[in-house]
Amino acid sequence: MSIGNSPADDRPSVGRAIQQARIDARLTVEEVSSSTRVRIPLVHAIEQDDFSRCGGDVYARGHIRALARAVRLDPGPLVDQFDTEHGGRPEPTPAAPLFEAERIRPERRRPNWTAAMVAAIVAVIGFVGFTLFSDGQKGGGIPVAGGDTNAEKPTPQPNTTAPADQSRPTTEPEPSDSAIAGLPKDKVTIKVTARDGQSWISAKDSNGKLLEDGLLKQGDSKTFTDKERIDLVLGNAGVVQLYVNGKEVKQVGDKGSVERLSYTPGDPQAG
Repeated sequence: MSIGNSPADDRPSVGRAIQQARIDARLTVEEVSSSTRVRIPLVHAIEQDDFSRCGGDVYARGHIRALARAVRLDPGPLVDQFDTEHGGRPEPTPAAPLFEAERIRPERRRPNWTAAMVAAIVAVIGFVGFTLFSDGQKGGGIPVAGGDTNAEKPTPQPNTTAPADQSRPTTEPEPSDSAIAGLPKDKVTIKVTARDGQSWISAKDSNGKLLEDGLLKQGDSKTFTDKERIDLVLGNAGVVQLYVNGKEVKQVGDKGSVERLSYTPGDPQAG
């Protein structure tokens, strides 16, 4: 069915258009929910033009696109109609300066081991010289040329001063944020972090069991593990940082987009 050819006043609402297209395509709500991973109650609410359960306009647009494609509609006009009816798209938020978002840690000053070594050597030489001078005084003075050859010569004393520790301290490297230690190789482990904003996520294991379904606030993380497969649906995917089996997945998606992903134990190459 065509949405854009009708006058604005005669157009059906966004939810009504999706519902009518679904009925024309002879699809049930359950079938649409299964193909889009949008929950059944949420599909019913959208068809009734109730977008309050979507978690915000960003997620509502993503659900509209997914449902429109599932019922063979062009999602563009429906998203535009939604924006018109709900006050339009929000103004883009200016990006924070790079150096405000990522502060550079000051490099720690290392101790001056060269100066310490020189001081230790000078101390040892001074101690040895003092010892030799003291022994010469006890034996009747320092022997001179032409003097008594039987005079007791000073015997150098063994150096009892412990040598200075010349080894440099080794500092353990700080573990990287992208490393997940001790991951079992026979399982798939996924870590999702809402790094740059909030994101709606849904996660299921290989048996279809729902592990997570809700809003992930900025800075929060969730970790999921299964022996065979983890299926993910990520709303506002551009703000998500994703690790699969210890490796970061680059380019998860764009801000405002809804991405559907599946990973298995053999998927480090997918990250």
